[in-house]
Amino acid sequence: MNALSVMTQGAPGRIPAQAGIGLRFPHHRPVAETRPDVAWFEVHTENYMGGGIVPATLDAIRRDYPISLHGVGLSLGSADGLDTTHLERLREVVDRVEPGLISEHLSWSVTGGVYLADLLPLPLTPQALAVVCQHVDQVQTHLKRRILVENPSTYLQFRHSSIP
Repeated sequence: MNALSVMTQGAPGRIPAQAGIGLRFPHHRPVAETRPDVAWFEVHTENYMGGGIVPATLDAIRRDYPISLHGVGLSLGSADGLDTTHLERLREVVDRVEPGLISEHLSWSVTGGVYLADLLPLPLTPQALAVVCQHVDQVQTHLKRRILVENPSTYLQFRHSSIP
């Protein structure tokens, strides 16, 4: 059993070990109508946290294709803690979409309740690592499944970073 099958074991929309593509809203209708030969689709989680036509069209597509959720707003590295409203909305999307994979970037993007619209880097310190580990555990416990942690933002370095 490879790492991918371990991560997706028990996930309803199991992701095949083939390349998938990102699905954006302008492509929903063409995909639903033509059913292209694509192994699976990745969607941005936050785009499906509201109601209306966007989640409804994804419901139709997910009947034919496995879906992977890719989040950019959970802020796993935030020293302020996780936004529990965002976490609950994530769970609602997970329950609705039943994705094969759920991923989130290793970064932070919220401070003082303000969303900064960027994937900000973390200092590479034991303290930051402890925060991330606690948040990943909190998310996985809340969702009752594992998540993937994607590449960290590294466009700047902190002087006090101590982890190579």
